[in-house]
Amino acid sequence: MRMGKWPMLLALVMVTSLLGACGNGKAESAATASGGGKLKKIVIAEPLHSTGYLPLYVAQREGFFEKRGLDVEVIQAAGGAHVAAVVSGDAWGVIGGTESNALANNNNSDPIISVVNVVNRANVYLMAKKGTAPASQSPEDLKAFLQGKKINAGRHGGTPNLLTRYLLIQLGLDPEKDVQLLEPADGSTVVTMVQQGAADIANGAEPQISDGIAKEVWEEPFYKFHDLGDFSYSVISVKKSTIEKDPATVQSFTDAIVEALEVVQSDKELAMNHLKAEFPTLADEALQAAIDRAYTDALWSLDGLISEDALKHDMDVMIQTGIFKGEYTYESLVDMQFVNNAKK
Repeated sequence: MRMGKWPMLLALVMVTSLLGACGNGKAESAATASGGGKLKKIVIAEPLHSTGYLPLYVAQREGFFEKRGLDVEVIQAAGGAHVAAVVSGDAWGVIGGTESNALANNNNSDPIISVVNVVNRANVYLMAKKGTAPASQSPEDLKAFLQGKKINAGRHGGTPNLLTRYLLIQLGLDPEKDVQLLEPADGSTVVTMVQQGAADIANGAEPQISDGIAKEVWEEPFYKFHDLGDFSYSVISVKKSTIEKDPATVQSFTDAIVEALEVVQSDKELAMNHLKAEFPTLADEALQAAIDRAYTDALWSLDGLISEDALKHDMDVMIQTGIFKGEYTYESLVDMQFVNNAKK
C-alpha cells in the first residue's frame, strides 16, 4: 500500500531524528553548527607543496572535509610565512612543525596549538653530489665527509636547517666554522644548487629526492633523519582562540584528517592516484619512489596522535641548536582532545 505524500514526509522526518539521536556524542559538525547547507571556508597555510602532506590532499580530494561542512583551501606561504599567516589571521590553520609554533608563541597572547598529526617522522634526508657519498654511516666517516662541505641546509630557522645543524653538533662539528651552510628561503632550489655546483650536499625530501635521482644529480640519500623516531614534523595547528570559540570546526577538520590517515594506510592505489593528481609533472618513476619511501620510512601518522616523545624529539633539536631558549610543556603546545574524540 502506498503512503500519501504527508505521512511519507512525516515518517522521513522521524527516521532522520532517530538517526541523529543515535550519534556517538562527538561535538557537532561544522555544517550543523553553521545551520547546514553552506560550506564553511577555511584556509590552511603550507610552507611548500610536499608529497609528505598527501593525507591533507586526500582529505580534500576525497571530500572528507566537504561531507563535514568544510571547504578547505591550501595555500603556499614560503620562507616561514606559513606560521605568520595564522598569527595574522590570513589562515585558519597551518601544517608544519610544532617547534615553529613554540617560536611564534613567544610573547603571543593567542598561542598556536597543534591538534592533529600528519607526518610523524623527521622527513629530511641528506643527499650528496653523485659519486661522492661517505664511506659508511659511522660517526667518524660522516664527520670526515661533512667537514668543509657546502651544504644547502634550507631556510635558517626551518626544521630541515635545524636538523642539519643538530647532526653536525652531534658529530662534533661547528655549523658556523667547520662547514659552509647555504640557507636559501626557496626550497625549490635544492636540486639546482647541487646540479650547478653551488652546493656539495643538500637536505630535502620528496619530490626533490626523486627529482635529483632522475636528473642524475645524486643517488639515494646517505643520511635519513627519520631514524630519530616519533617526531612532530608536520602537524596541523590552530590558534588557541579558535579551539575555544569554534571547537566544532576543529573537530570536523580533525575527523577528516584522521579518516584520510586511515585511508592512506589501507588503500595504496588510492594514495598513488591522488599523488599523481597533486604532482602531475613528476614522472611515474619519481612518484612511485616517493610513495614507496613514505611507506618504508613510516612517514605518516597512523592515528593523528602527537605523542610526548614526538614533541620531545622535535624540541630537543631546537634546544641543542640554540634556537629555542626557555621552557615548554606538552600541554602548552599540543591538544589531543579532538583526535581522542575522533577515535571514539
